[in-house]
Amino acid sequence: MLRRPLLTALAAGLLSATGFAPLDWWPLLLVGLAVLLHLVHEAPSLKSAILRGWIFGVGHFAVGSAWLQQPFAYQDKMSPALGYLAVVLVALYLAVYPAIATGLAWFFKRRVPNRAGWNEPDPGYIFAAAGAWLVSEWLRSTMFTGYPWNPLAVIWLPTGLAGVAALIGTYALTGVTMLIAGALYLAAGRRNYAPLLIVVPLLIAGAIAGTGPAGPVPGPQRNVRIVQPNIGQDAYSRPDYSEHVLSKMIELSGKPSLTPRLLVWPEGMVNDYIEDGYPDPRFYRLDPRLVRARIAATLGPLDTALIGGNALFFGPDAKLTGAANSIWTIDPAGMLGRRYDKAHLVPFGEYLPARPFFESLGIARFAAGDIDFVRGHGPQTIEVPGVGKVGMQICYEIVFSGHVVDRLERPDFIFNPSNDAWFGSSGPPQHLAQARLRAIEEGLPILRATPTGISAVIDAGGHLIATIPAGVAGAIEVPLPAPRPPTLFSRAGNWMAVFAVLLFLLLAVAFRRFAR
Repeated sequence: MLRRPLLTALAAGLLSATGFAPLDWWPLLLVGLAVLLHLVHEAPSLKSAILRGWIFGVGHFAVGSAWLQQPFAYQDKMSPALGYLAVVLVALYLAVYPAIATGLAWFFKRRVPNRAGWNEPDPGYIFAAAGAWLVSEWLRSTMFTGYPWNPLAVIWLPTGLAGVAALIGTYALTGVTMLIAGALYLAAGRRNYAPLLIVVPLLIAGAIAGTGPAGPVPGPQRNVRIVQPNIGQDAYSRPDYSEHVLSKMIELSGKPSLTPRLLVWPEGMVNDYIEDGYPDPRFYRLDPRLVRARIAATLGPLDTALIGGNALFFGPDAKLTGAANSIWTIDPAGMLGRRYDKAHLVPFGEYLPARPFFESLGIARFAAGDIDFVRGHGPQTIEVPGVGKVGMQICYEIVFSGHVVDRLERPDFIFNPSNDAWFGSSGPPQHLAQARLRAIEEGLPILRATPTGISAVIDAGGHLIATIPAGVAGAIEVPLPAPRPPTLFSRAGNWMAVFAVLLFLLLAVAFRRFAR
């Protein structure tokens, strides 16, 4: 009989969260999962199995999402103390998904007494748990707009075995991670390593896939320059904020040169509207042509800039109806190219769901302003003359596995501007890790530009080519990495997760019948 199973489940959940960045103590996550598997297997009822999974999830997500408290410190409509309550409430909700997984896994448990009198699980239980956790993680990434932060698969980045994601993707690799934790659990008993029959070949194949050759460089050699001004949300109250930021960005962008260059800026660094034709001139602090000309002055004759800012939408009566979080291209003549609008918006950050209800409670969104952002049309590939095909993903969009690339027109690389100044100290390295996983999955380089760090150039294998640390102002300029040939995951997408779930279920049933 287990003593204090709920306290043990909470401790295992807290321990497991240390497996993610910035600590990257991934063996402890495996240990935590192994403890959870034992707790669920020994649960006397379905209700107790679900409760143990839920308690584990509360600890797991309270630590892993602790950075959610930080945005409350950067607005004056709500008390910063509410941030701690928000972390707890989010953890209480997210813990529902591990509870679903443990409840499903409990149905496949089978008690087999060994010589020491311990009821051991058979491998079928481990395969069932792996499939159930995979399904629960997919549900977490889709329900109520989705929150796929810190998938189990991301722990493998420090080991190099994250290359498996190029074959099967994040969700299926999460299932494999649970298999490995289950193998540890079985090894602690009668040394049954059956789950490793599927784990080891996948890890070997993934490691090989992660070292494959890169594809040809698209067009002539071109450098990319990423600018990080180290200007956080605390500077927003400055009366000269817009000019301060623009001047700092221009200063760090360097001088025009004859070497072809792609200049990229972080999200939210152009606070003046740069599109012409808005019906009310009061929206403009400066003439948009002047703003664009100042940016264009940093560009050489063969250069292009990718700039983030906000676009506005107006109704027939010239009334403001919404805004977009957008990216534009700017050429050396100061002309705007095609615009990308962010599609996966952050609730309470860029819009307030059920606005009348939450406003009555005194809850506001974190971003400044009262006009909600309008979602774009999803992943797009934009052809940039002299640069190639660019995929756009703004900030949080990059964490959604299988939804970062236009499947009909594969880009040469992905530009991911972000404002991680909201994310505290643990959020930025976690965000970067998930971007690296997307690069591996899709076989595409990713350019990340953030105001306060961590900005990075990520190659198509998920490796960091160059970075600017958090809290540092500066710029990096390196050759633009080349894409790899399309990966298996880039072709099949999250159908690989469906295949993995069916395989795990088949093996769970097969082992159960074999044991009988």
